[in-house]
Amino acid sequence: MKPDSTSGARILSRKIKVNILLILGLFLSGVYTPQSLANEVELLMTPAMVSAIPEHQRVVVDTRPSWKFLLSHIPDAINLGDWQEFTQTVNGVKGLLKDDKDFIADKLGPLGFSSDKTIIIYGEPNDPWRTDGRFFWMFERYGFKNVALLDGGLAGWKQAGKNIQRGRQHSTPQSNLTPNNINLNNQVIADKLLINNKLLDNNLTIIDNRKRKEFEGATPYGSPRGGHIPNAIHIHWPEFFQANGNLKTLPALNSLLDQNGIRPNQEVIVYCTGGVRSAMAYFVFRYLGYKVRNYDGSWWDWSQSSFPIEVWRKSSTPNQKIATGDEKIALRGGVDDRIY
Repeated sequence: MKPDSTSGARILSRKIKVNILLILGLFLSGVYTPQSLANEVELLMTPAMVSAIPEHQRVVVDTRPSWKFLLSHIPDAINLGDWQEFTQTVNGVKGLLKDDKDFIADKLGPLGFSSDKTIIIYGEPNDPWRTDGRFFWMFERYGFKNVALLDGGLAGWKQAGKNIQRGRQHSTPQSNLTPNNINLNNQVIADKLLINNKLLDNNLTIIDNRKRKEFEGATPYGSPRGGHIPNAIHIHWPEFFQANGNLKTLPALNSLLDQNGIRPNQEVIVYCTGGVRSAMAYFVFRYLGYKVRNYDGSWWDWSQSSFPIEVWRKSSTPNQKIATGDEKIALRGGVDDRIY
């Protein structure tokens, strides 16, 4: 059962107590080893949790630009600072994740990635795009089972008093990753056809993670049409995080979703402009136990299609919603006679 706004904190508390008792029992019995912490990967890790995983059982991924990596990084981390290296442009739509298994294996195998290692991803809290979220989603899309984010990024690592390295990344033993080891996870990705077919589904919630002005119709990134997907709920992705970049508490997150009418039993699809900012929202919903998909084509894709959009425009009626397009659709909760 997924936690709701009233039960989430109690469930988390019980989970912490059980884990503490388990670890204490292992210590007392003399069989505890650091390797046991890597058996069940938490999606959100503290610096202490990362340090407890032996280096040969983990891959730490720094998603910041290479020049920042040179100045300071977590010891033995590898730098994947450009998310666009893993994307392609199809029919004018940018940002689509590459899914060629040969490419994936050739790119990640030499860096030591394998299915039996824990992948820990970090960035920096003040990154306006939070590309560490994009890499988290990407690795889950590529079928890796043990993927986590470092809470607070490199800043949190430093605040915990952990060591840092400077300079280029150290050479990493190549893994035996092959195309046959790549099992693409189709349950975490969405496209425009899937979304359009589910626009009237009461069990689906579509969430727009862009800035409010983009949701209302601004096109700062050159999209051919402004607005948002019909019935989408607006939650700008930073609302999930505290000012220092750490994830908000479980009660605060559940309260935010409750305020927006999002139910734990709903499937969620998140989107932004090119599936980067929304990937961080994807992580949050994964952390909360939701079934969630990230739409990597996002507004770059939807705005080029003939599918319906909604736009907010100034009028005599505050926040009037104006729909555009060429077909009528029935909206959740009733029938709307506006033209889409």
